[in-house]
Amino acid sequence: MTEPSEALGWRSISDLVGNRPDAPVALIGAPLNERSLTPGRCDLGPKAFRAVLPRFSTYDVETGTELSVAVHDAGDAPLKAVTPADAFMPVRDAVAAQANRALTVLVGGNNAITRPGVHGLGLARTGLLTLDAHFDLRDTDQGLTNGNPVQALLDDGLEGRRISQLGLAPFANTRRAHEKAKAAGISVRTVGECRERGLAVVAAEELERLSALCDVIYVDFDIDVIDRGQWPASPGARPGGVSVHDFFAATRRIGAHPKVRAVDLTEYDPSLEVGDLGALTVGRWFCELLTGFQSR
Repeated sequence: MTEPSEALGWRSISDLVGNRPDAPVALIGAPLNERSLTPGRCDLGPKAFRAVLPRFSTYDVETGTELSVAVHDAGDAPLKAVTPADAFMPVRDAVAAQANRALTVLVGGNNAITRPGVHGLGLARTGLLTLDAHFDLRDTDQGLTNGNPVQALLDDGLEGRRISQLGLAPFANTRRAHEKAKAAGISVRTVGECRERGLAVVAAEELERLSALCDVIYVDFDIDVIDRGQWPASPGARPGGVSVHDFFAATRRIGAHPKVRAVDLTEYDPSLEVGDLGALTVGRWFCELLTGFQSR
């Protein structure tokens, strides 16, 4: 079955995205793939993400919402065959260049883009919320990877109390990482708690906690937080993660928060696709994010 065409009245999310200098939302591709702890092709993420947008309409049948948010596509940061260390300035500067907008969306790429993304908002005024199965607190003495952006931010001077981590999975982390998080004052919310209480509820609580401490909030959506049965397109995804329904609900809630000024989507690897499940999931994530933003 073919997708409806524009001529038949199909207005898609892709129609909202383009060269729109005055748009309140910016989109930046960040195809970083080097120094990943697991081999893969996360650098293909931004292209696959853009390609799937025409398959989503602008209308939400459940709420009667018609999306009309304009999105400026700022293109991709130049990250081909670039290490996380060398990617710092291009990503930081790309985010900082969109500082006049209400929301900047960074599509990766591996999780190492989170550190420069936070710096793009300004380290001293920013809080970090992560939706991630992992702490990302590996030591940085052997260099920057997708396994240590949170540790790198702590090393840079981000206070642990200005970090909230949601969706941490059992048997996917170490005792040492957990102890480091607690010692730093990071708020830790496990996948079990998020499943029992609702990821959107827990995310709302942490956004309010961070709001009392920070001027702006950066959100890292490491998509391997989703249960691997519903999300095979990340090497780090595990069985028992959050449901995709909860992930979408939390995304909408996060997009609605006025202090959320930048978000990223990381660890999407199109080479691990089963059918088009991954692309359709990241496309729906973007729809939910924009729906939340439009409600501000």
